[in-house]
Amino acid sequence: MEYLRTRVMLVGLIFALLTPFWAFMDWLLLPSRPTDFLFVRLFGFAGLLACVWLALQGHQRIRLVYVLSGLVFMLPASFYAYMLLSSDSAGHYVVLGYGFIPFLLVATLSIFPFTLLESAVVGGALIGLQILASIRADTWMTAKGMQDLWLLIALLVVALTANYFHLGLLLRLYRQATHDALTGLMNRGALNQQLTQRIWEDGLHVLMIDLDHFKQINDTHGHSVGDDVLARAAGLFKAHLEPQDLAARYGGEEFTLILAGRTDEQALELARQLLGKVQAQVLHNHDRQPFQITASIGLAACAAGQDAEKALRLADMRLYQAKRGGRNQIVATG
Repeated sequence: MEYLRTRVMLVGLIFALLTPFWAFMDWLLLPSRPTDFLFVRLFGFAGLLACVWLALQGHQRIRLVYVLSGLVFMLPASFYAYMLLSSDSAGHYVVLGYGFIPFLLVATLSIFPFTLLESAVVGGALIGLQILASIRADTWMTAKGMQDLWLLIALLVVALTANYFHLGLLLRLYRQATHDALTGLMNRGALNQQLTQRIWEDGLHVLMIDLDHFKQINDTHGHSVGDDVLARAAGLFKAHLEPQDLAARYGGEEFTLILAGRTDEQALELARQLLGKVQAQVLHNHDRQPFQITASIGLAACAAGQDAEKALRLADMRLYQAKRGGRNQIVATG
């Protein structure tokens, strides 16, 4: 979303800065200088600036950013279509002076992380715009018209291909930067970002979970067995979470769960379930000998509007109280 938002601001600003230059060329070269062109031009200019400003303010507002990304393409394309449909005497000038707009927008499409379907819809609209331009310039079904249309389609195919690999690379980089490779859970940095940026309307509960005596598992059975223990624990935690909850590997053998929309009793009950599930797991070393583990849990609540980071620190403090108190227990007060 942040990647898309920055592209909206950049492209919207570029088109807005080009608008005065295009208006000067209209004034200089258009034979009749239609007054409505200036009004439409000002409307497009204001719309682009509004897109840039709204995108600048649009942190964590994914729907708004998607709408703005569409408007960044729609405003220049709509202006071009209006000029083609409304200017009889200046039709050839419009095609010659602005005929690059469909090609520019298709090229711009390659830097936006849209899905292939979204990109295809935008590309199809731009192909329709190019056909309209050919009709207005009396080049439709001529060699030049077919050449321009073929060039736009070829450019669209290249843009869609670049978009596909671009989006795939972006998603892989995002996951590598925000998720732990071993467990598949979010890492500490991604969790902290979610806590500070996400709006928790119903408050939240924080569970800090530490696998007891984990260093002994590595020393006794080897790091590969320890890795398996971490992955199994992560899978157990994820299986008990709701879609709105968050889970992270906070560091080493320590995990953090963020529970949304729970009462204090529900959060405590889930902590008890997880404590029992961890202890009930039967794990095996390389010699297929079974062993079991336990966990310590610190629990803290955060009401709506309160500092989630404070709740995180409180849960961490209670986790260490549980470890100092003998481990394999939950501390939810104090």
